[in-house]
Amino acid sequence: MTMPEEDPVWLDDAAGPVVRPYAVTGGRAKPANNFNVVAIVLATRSAPPLEVGMAPEQARIIDLCQRPLALAEVAAHLSLPLGTVRVLLDGLVAEGFVRVNEPHQAATLPDDSVFEALINGLRQL
Repeated sequence: MTMPEEDPVWLDDAAGPVVRPYAVTGGRAKPANNFNVVAIVLATRSAPPLEVGMAPEQARIIDLCQRPLALAEVAAHLSLPLGTVRVLLDGLVAEGFVRVNEPHQAATLPDDSVFEALINGLRQL
C-alpha cells in the first residue's frame, strides 16, 4: 500500500509574509496614469503619520523619493511589481505627496541610415 504524497509546502521563511498586490492597492488593479518606467518620482513633502490612513507602502514611497528616483528604482526598493507601484503613485500624485516627471520624447527619430551605420559598426567589433 502506498501512502499519499503530502502536498508541498508553499512557504518560505526567508521571504516573510506574502501579500497579493491587489491587497496592497486596496483592490485597484489598473493605474489611471501609465507612468513610464524611467519617469522620475520626487516627494513634494514628508509622509504623514501612518495612523492618518495612508498605506505603509505609500509612506515608504514618500520616504524613498525625498531624492529623485526612477519608477523602476522605487518598485525595486519596495519589491513590488511596477503596476502596483503605479497604482500607489496615482493616489500620492492626486493627494500632492509626490510629483512624477515623465521623460521627454524626441521630436523626431533619426533616419534609418543612422541605425544601419550603428548596426554595421557594432558587427565590426
